[in-house]
Amino acid sequence: MRIVSLLPSATEIVCALGLSRQLVGVTHECDWPPQAAGKPVITRPVIAAGVTSATIDRRVRAAVAAGSALYDLDEDALRRARPDLILTQSLCAVCAPSRDTVEEVARSIGPDVTVVSLDPTSLEGIFNSISTVAAMTETERRAIDLLGRLRGRLRRIEERVERSRAAGHQPLRVIGLEWLDPPMVVGHWVPEQIRRAGGWDLLGREGEPSVRTTWRQIRDLEPDMLLLMPCGFDLAGTVRELGRMRRPTFWSEIVAVERQNVIALDGSAYFSRPGPRVVDGIAMLAEIFDPSRFVDASPPMSWGPVPV
Repeated sequence: MRIVSLLPSATEIVCALGLSRQLVGVTHECDWPPQAAGKPVITRPVIAAGVTSATIDRRVRAAVAAGSALYDLDEDALRRARPDLILTQSLCAVCAPSRDTVEEVARSIGPDVTVVSLDPTSLEGIFNSISTVAAMTETERRAIDLLGRLRGRLRRIEERVERSRAAGHQPLRVIGLEWLDPPMVVGHWVPEQIRRAGGWDLLGREGEPSVRTTWRQIRDLEPDMLLLMPCGFDLAGTVRELGRMRRPTFWSEIVAVERQNVIALDGSAYFSRPGPRVVDGIAMLAEIFDPSRFVDASPPMSWGPVPV
C-alpha cells in the first residue's frame, strides 16, 4: 500500500505501525520520526518562517475569513506519489490543505484512492485514530501492541498521580496557552492531558476548540502556573515568542509570574499533534507538576522554566 500523510500526527502513527516504507508522501512539517526524513514533500507553507505570533494570527484570521488554508497542496507531487491511501483532517480549517481539494485530486488520480480524515478531540479519539489507520492498512495486531503500550504507560502515570493526591499533594491551578499573542487557551485533548497529569486547567475545556482569552482574565484567575505551549512551536521557538510578544503592563501582577512559575514547552511535538507522543506530553506535565514523584519522566529538552 502506498500512503500519503498530510498530517504530522498521521505520519507518526503510520511509522509507529511499522509502515514507514509504505509512506510515499508527507508534509513539510513532518519532522518525526527519523524514518519520515527524505520522503517526498507534498505541501508548502503559505506563511514564511520566523514571523511573530501576532503576524501569524492576523494571517490565520484572514485565511479563515477567505476560506483558505495555510498550506499549499502540491497537486503534481501528490499525483506522482500514486497513493492508495491519503490521510488528512478537517478538524482545523487552516492546519492542512482543504479536504475538498484533496478529494478532488484523489479522484483525478483514480477511483480506488481512499481519503481518510482523522479528527480526534480527546485521548480516546487519538487512540481511535491509530485503530482507524491500522484497519485501513491491515496492521491491527501492531495497533493492539502499540495501544497496549500507550494505555499501560498512561495507566501507570495516573496511578502515581492518585497516590500523590492520597499523600496530600494538591493539584496545581494552571492555565495552558495554545497561543501567546493574542493569548488563546488550550483545547481538545490538551486540557485532558493536563488533568490526567495531575493539574487543574482553569480555562481549557476538554473536547472543545481552543478559544481566545485576555491577559486580564488570566491575571484575575490567579493561576499557580502558566504553561506556554503554542501550536507548532518547539521549545526554542516558544522561548523566543515569549521574549518578543507584547506583554500587558500588569504582567508582573500575574501570580504565576510573581512565583516564577512560567513554563515553556515543546508544544509542537507533544501537544499540537494528536499522535502517540501525547502520552509523552502527559508524562512531561506530571514531572512539571510533581517533580519529586516523577523524576526524569520527560523527553529530553522538552520543557523548562523561563525568566519572566
